[in-house]
Amino acid sequence: MSNLFGGSWEQLLFTTVLPVLLVALSASFHEFAHGYVAYRCGDPTAKEQGRLTLNPLAHIDPFGSIVLPLLMSLSGMGAVFAFAKPVPVNYSRLRRGDRDAVLVALAGPGANLVQALIGAVLFRIYMGALRSGANLPFELAFVISMYVLINLNLMFFNLIPLPPLDGSKVIGPLLPREARAAYLRFQPYAIFVLLVVLYLLPRLVGFDVLGVYLNATAGRLYDLLLGL
Repeated sequence: MSNLFGGSWEQLLFTTVLPVLLVALSASFHEFAHGYVAYRCGDPTAKEQGRLTLNPLAHIDPFGSIVLPLLMSLSGMGAVFAFAKPVPVNYSRLRRGDRDAVLVALAGPGANLVQALIGAVLFRIYMGALRSGANLPFELAFVISMYVLINLNLMFFNLIPLPPLDGSKVIGPLLPREARAAYLRFQPYAIFVLLVVLYLLPRLVGFDVLGVYLNATAGRLYDLLLGL
């Protein structure tokens, strides 16, 4: 990395600061998508509270969007996990109940997929220009590829079916009533399970469980989209 970016300041920018900014931006679009789909499905709560906007400042959570991914990046884990301020959704105002709830839940990961696809197209165009001899900075290609990977990581991470992640909000409405009630009772403890998976389980089994999952999903799709 030092050979690519030169001095330590450049390395810090491209390996720590920039990933955190891209995570914050990607997570903001993720939350906007939740609010927009809820609005289209009949719930104007996000709009009423000024959260139906693409302005990242309306969505960024100081800890979840900045501090947490920064700490993860500095620890060497990579800024793979972040969260913005959840967009408020009043599920009782959705026109078609469970179906709309699933659509709202999928909207966030879907927004990350769209961002990744746009980034992949830009990456291929940019790399084509570089190969044709255009005098362009290679570092920008690295930034675009980072943006793609971050969005794919956020998409697949949020699809894990553990509350409060979006995957749980997709599965919950599809469960029978009794199973759904049990699933919701588990919700207060899910964050501890998530922390175990992130930090304790790798020590117990000797490998990074989350990393294996993300490499098999986000990593493979990343290689496919970028043609690597």
